[in-house]
Amino acid sequence: MIDLIILSLWFMLPAYIANPAAALFGGGKPVDLGKKFRDDRRILGDGKTYRGFIMGSMIGASVGALQLVIAPHIAPCFAEYVDPEAFTSISYLALITLPVGALIGDMAKSFIKRRMGYERGQMLPLADQLDFVIGAWILTYIVDPSWMLANFTIGIIITVLLITPILHLSTNIIGFKIGAKKEPW
Repeated sequence: MIDLIILSLWFMLPAYIANPAAALFGGGKPVDLGKKFRDDRRILGDGKTYRGFIMGSMIGASVGALQLVIAPHIAPCFAEYVDPEAFTSISYLALITLPVGALIGDMAKSFIKRRMGYERGQMLPLADQLDFVIGAWILTYIVDPSWMLANFTIGIIITVLLITPILHLSTNIIGFKIGAKKEPW
């Protein structure tokens, strides 16, 4: 079980970092430019900004690049739990698609929430915690399907789906306490 948790965290790290980085370094011009959809509600809302998208993507990709550099050096530390070859198999494409897809998934969820009448910050359980995972997986599968299928086994997928809501809530509480988020979810 520990091997699934370690690999799940390792493979998802660029996506996991993107969302809090976008919240922490975001602000400025909203992606929807303040425009409304045909239902007279904002397309996305003020929480989805160009700066947040760019910074979240860049920081997530930077974490992925760092993983590429350090993986061969730290893989032996996890050899008892994880095959070092799996640990070092980060894809150059995935280090970009995971964070970008995560932020696109978050924007897609915001679009859907606005259509459902949810205001910015209102909680939509599970969708709020897993939107970025689904976005990261879809974009990565489209761009690098062989890497995605080779590394995201059923065990990894189930583990990610189970641990992500806990991690997401924890990081959001931290973000709320440091003032980077307006709600603790």
